[in-house]
Amino acid sequence: MTKVSPEIFDDMQMQAVLSVSADVSFKSNKFPKYKLGPDNQILDEAAVDDTGPPLKDIVEQETAALSDQHKRLSVRDLASKFDKNLSAAAKLSDEAKLKEVASLEGHVLLKKLRDALEYLRRRLVGRNKEDVEKAISMVEALAVKLTQNEGELIQEKSEVKKLANFLKQASEDAKKLVNQERSFACAEIESAKAVVRRIGEALDEQEKMSLSSGKQEMEEMVEEIQQARRIRLLHHPCKVMDMEHELRALRLQIQEKSAFSVKLQQELLLKKLVEENKLSLYALEGSVSLGSILRLQPCSEEAMELSKCSIQWYRLSSQCSRRELISGANKSVYAPEPYDVGRILQVDIISNGQKSTVTTACPVQPAVGLESYVETLSRKGNSEFSVVISQMNGRNYTTHSAHLLRIGKMRMKLSKGWITKARDAYNSTSMQLCGFRGGGNLAAKSIFWQSRKGQSFVLVFESERERNAAVVLARRYALDCNVVLAGPDDQASLYLL
Repeated sequence: MTKVSPEIFDDMQMQAVLSVSADVSFKSNKFPKYKLGPDNQILDEAAVDDTGPPLKDIVEQETAALSDQHKRLSVRDLASKFDKNLSAAAKLSDEAKLKEVASLEGHVLLKKLRDALEYLRRRLVGRNKEDVEKAISMVEALAVKLTQNEGELIQEKSEVKKLANFLKQASEDAKKLVNQERSFACAEIESAKAVVRRIGEALDEQEKMSLSSGKQEMEEMVEEIQQARRIRLLHHPCKVMDMEHELRALRLQIQEKSAFSVKLQQELLLKKLVEENKLSLYALEGSVSLGSILRLQPCSEEAMELSKCSIQWYRLSSQCSRRELISGANKSVYAPEPYDVGRILQVDIISNGQKSTVTTACPVQPAVGLESYVETLSRKGNSEFSVVISQMNGRNYTTHSAHLLRIGKMRMKLSKGWITKARDAYNSTSMQLCGFRGGGNLAAKSIFWQSRKGQSFVLVFESERERNAAVVLARRYALDCNVVLAGPDDQASLYLL
């Protein structure tokens, strides 16, 4: 047996490797791993495929999904799908070509490897020769495996070609459909544009016609009005103007006469009342104005003492047409309150069954500066006045200490320090407020206030102005709450005049 040294075997391997053509390209840098099965059958080792499913399966899945969705896809989407599948088929065809080239290179490589092994078998003997023969059998098995793979590749290539032709035809059909639909859409768009253009032209023409007709009607109307004016001026130019001036002058004269007549009636009534006052046994002393006191005095020796007479004060309306009783004003002294302004006061004196009537010479005049003072107080919201309680619930109040009367927009409150005497809102149905009608020297500074049923006060202010301002302010706030603050038994309508 001939002994082959390792150096000679390595040289033979290097010569076999160097004899391979330089044009051959290898897919990997190492020889594939195989296992021998029964009867020297070559078994491929399971390789882990990290590239995912093969491209052919992907193309088939996309084609099935496309056929399922073609009913709800538009023509353009269908065409794009076909284009994508066509590109995928082209890629698959390119891969098949690459595999075909790799297979050809594999045949060349196996042939050269078999030649090198045959050369070694002729040179070697013994156990090494058996190893070489085993390697030759493995190379032949690899050639058979490669031939089988080539058959499968050829079949796959034919299927890919069929699929590519089908997708190419489908893509062309889809493009035709897209072009056809595009032409139909363009035609519809053009027809719609034409319709819109015709409608716009019709609207413009109608607008022009309406403007021209409206302008013509306006011109005709203006011409008719001018003609009517010319006819009127031609027939009665001066008569109409004179009649208009006469009517205007007559209206002015009637208004003047009416005002003068009312004034004369009031003067006649006042003269009549003055004449009656001259014949009366009593007379009034004091200024007939807000903030003063009117006193009834006897002016004849025949007049009885006032303490033995029955006295009642009345308020006459502004037209002196009716008189209204002032409840509680039955003393010889009376202090006018704010609602007496502009009205005439009258008093009846009854003695021994005979009645004498005394009337003020003029209506009650307003107090100077009261209106501006009330406006100043109303801006504050809450106004406070220092008062003294003269009577409480009809009885004289012994303690003449100062109290605080607060008049707000919603309620009135009487207190002394932290002690509250009365506090009620204006919406109370039993609340009453008026000037004090019980006489006395402090009547011009006093008011009567009933906060609720069973609780009343006579309050004395520091001045006549504060008393009148408090009454006006409280009645104004109550009127804002839809409540009329009046005196006892007074008519509410009187305070709304």
